[in-house]
Amino acid sequence: MKAKTLLILRHGKSDWDTGQEDFHRPLVERGRLGSLKMGAWIRRQKLVPDAVLSSTAARARATTEAACKTMGLPLKTVSWDERMYAASLEDLLVALTACPKNAQRVLLVGHNPGLEELVDYLTEGQLEVPADGKLLPTSALAQLEVVGDWGSLKEGCARLIAVTRPGQLPDDLLVDPEDEEERGPVPEYFFTQSGVLPYRYVDGKLEIMVIASRKGTRWVIPKGVKELELSLRDSAEKEALEEAGVRGHVDDEPIGDYDYKKWGGVCNVVVFPMEVSESIPEDEWEESHRERRWFDTRDARRMVDERALRKLIDKLKKRLGKR
Repeated sequence: MKAKTLLILRHGKSDWDTGQEDFHRPLVERGRLGSLKMGAWIRRQKLVPDAVLSSTAARARATTEAACKTMGLPLKTVSWDERMYAASLEDLLVALTACPKNAQRVLLVGHNPGLEELVDYLTEGQLEVPADGKLLPTSALAQLEVVGDWGSLKEGCARLIAVTRPGQLPDDLLVDPEDEEERGPVPEYFFTQSGVLPYRYVDGKLEIMVIASRKGTRWVIPKGVKELELSLRDSAEKEALEEAGVRGHVDDEPIGDYDYKKWGGVCNVVVFPMEVSESIPEDEWEESHRERRWFDTRDARRMVDERALRKLIDKLKKRLGKR
């Protein structure tokens, strides 16, 4: 029987200071970063799962969403299972029976102590206690080689390949798909993207925000691959908050689109005007390693590389001038 791969991911570090009940505790930024890194590592190792099982607790759900984002995996792949919250070993074994029989790789996202008990059971004690006493700390990933059907896993049926912690992984794993030069084949939906053209008025003068690319080599607008579960507009609004740290009103209709070459193909970016009402502080901005700057329209169009994007800046200026 061909061996299968079981990936067991503990949720990221959560926030104990919110005063919320345990089930609703969110991730802190460190927890989300760890989850993103583990997803990126899974993709780099060519271990993207055929199926994902996740607890429905807020911190596990956020971990799963972040990891799926960097794996390039749609959330429809995920089976959300309430039984996996505070699950015992027996509960987790039952949850695994829901995996498709033909799935060769499965990712399980949940909580301790159940996850550690599951690894210990399947590997029959192969998991050695590290010096710090933490078997599966937050955002840690155990990789197991499993022999058997998902519905009938027995004690000792697996071999422990590795336990990986996010602190062991380089930060450059988190290279934005927009800026990464060497990624190899990507899913088709990566070529459908959306972004915002952020603007504001200062003393009656129109200004446009641009941000530095992740590598800091050029100026771009906040944009990214369209989230499969979101509309183009909502996905663009999400990118504005993550990449530029801004909130505001995003128009319902785009102002236009532009193309650029990437991954051996052509990416199409649909652009929505966004009147910025708030720039969040840098310590709350997810990608504060970037630089964000406001320019008048003449300088903004000079800063960006894409000719078609310059035309959209001109179009926005013309449209707003008629208000």
